[in-house]
Amino acid sequence: MKLLEINHLSKSFGGKKVLEDISLYVEQGEVVSILGPSGSGKSTLLRCATFLETMDDGTLSYCGKEVVKSVGGKAVYPSKADMREAKSKFSLVFQNFNLFPHFSVMKNISDAPISVMKRDKEEVYEECRRILKKVGLSEKENAYPCELSGGQQQRVAIARALVMNPDILYFDEPTSALDPEITAGILRILKELAQEKMTMVIVTHEIDFARAVSDRVIFMDGGFIVEQGKPSDVIDHPSNERTKAFLKKLSV
Repeated sequence: MKLLEINHLSKSFGGKKVLEDISLYVEQGEVVSILGPSGSGKSTLLRCATFLETMDDGTLSYCGKEVVKSVGGKAVYPSKADMREAKSKFSLVFQNFNLFPHFSVMKNISDAPISVMKRDKEEVYEECRRILKKVGLSEKENAYPCELSGGQQQRVAIARALVMNPDILYFDEPTSALDPEITAGILRILKELAQEKMTMVIVTHEIDFARAVSDRVIFMDGGFIVEQGKPSDVIDHPSNERTKAFLKKLSV
């Protein structure tokens, strides 16, 4: 089943086209990594998929239901109720964590399920503790973000996303703000989620990780999808010159 399907997405900022005719899909249980140089449109694509940016044109569907339609060359968004339903299908983990500084770890994780989804408080707390254990932060539920390392804050952000029980989990450069030693711990958590068949779309510059964990890799440059396929094809045997040049720079 296709959890996400995007067709012919375009997006401009101030007359500058940053995404051009982007079409992609993500199947249930897949891990899709998006690679590409800075400014290639990777993060903007993620922001369009999660409604943080509005598409100029194109269609976007979640779980087989078209959410954004294309009418006369312009993207048309649905009612607030339909948007709410679509937003319940995914969670997004930002590169800079985006935790509430005045909330404890537990409140950061439990606030949305309790106040937005109106779930039972004790049930949510129980699930939060289970997820905190999963990400190795059982002893930190009463700590505040300022008391945590960057890696610990990113683990909290991942836990906050997981407790929403999303169909699809988006990561925007989840390790770019972390040093290499801490990065390894975050990538280990993502690998465990992949083994559990969590559907994920990961914008990353970690090539070895993308090769190891992805079902498919998408390479973007200049607002276009230049190449996509299995990691063994795109990373190890790229057919496009731009992909080859990008990977060669990274290996230097």
